[in-house]
Amino acid sequence: MKRMMRIILALVVAGSFFSCEKKIETVSYEGGTPPVLSANKTNITLAFATKDQEAVKFMWTNPDYKFTTGLSSHDVSYLLEMDTLGGNFSSPSKKSIGLSRDLSLSISQNDLNDYLLNAMNLRPGMPHTIQVRVTSSLTNNSVPLTSNVLQFTVTPYAIPPKVDPPSSGKLFITGSATPAGWMGGGDPENLSQKFTQVSPTLYVINSIALNGGGSYLFVPQYGDWGAKYGYTGSNNANNVNEDDFKPNGGDMLAPAVSGNYKIEVDFQRGRFKVTKL
Repeated sequence: MKRMMRIILALVVAGSFFSCEKKIETVSYEGGTPPVLSANKTNITLAFATKDQEAVKFMWTNPDYKFTTGLSSHDVSYLLEMDTLGGNFSSPSKKSIGLSRDLSLSISQNDLNDYLLNAMNLRPGMPHTIQVRVTSSLTNNSVPLTSNVLQFTVTPYAIPPKVDPPSSGKLFITGSATPAGWMGGGDPENLSQKFTQVSPTLYVINSIALNGGGSYLFVPQYGDWGAKYGYTGSNNANNVNEDDFKPNGGDMLAPAVSGNYKIEVDFQRGRFKVTKL
């Protein structure tokens, strides 16, 4: 009798084991539908006078991610991207906006104008063709799905420059990083260290020899320390390749490697850029 009970118990345990084994299911991804992007306007108008009004509203459909267990319950993230025509959403100056779960985004004229000027580096007062798309994804940017592409022609408007450009229309560089070293008070203009005015807010030196690790400043009048432009933070704490500047700022650090460089000073954005030639 006892032997019979042991056999029955063993059969019950084995049956329970195989029953549990059958309940184990593998969850796998079955697919989704790329979001469909649309906008409430076909023509986007930008103007400083109406900068607080809506420029455009983008909307997109839910990608409906599906797994073997049904529709995904995970939060879906979205990335709205803007790029110029021909940039193919791979240019370094494209604008990307991350969103979580939302299926629409309203952008003011002020914000869109800022994206075009300061993120995408487009010139104001000129029409530019931009393209927009949205990409959905799950956790850790997995299973991305990309929408259709919308195209618009937009003309950004000029805004007051972040840093007032020199009233003299002139700009020079001086410092230990430059061939002439630091200027002295009353020194005559050093034309070899003078910037070319490309626009009312952009000044460029196409080639100048810089001493690696030296310091420099920009001045509107060579030989006059009454006004200068320097880094927005502590002396020599700037990014040597590109950073912000302001009136009466701190000394700026040159790149570590000596050589010829191109220097661009953009008063519109309050940024300077140093490029090795």
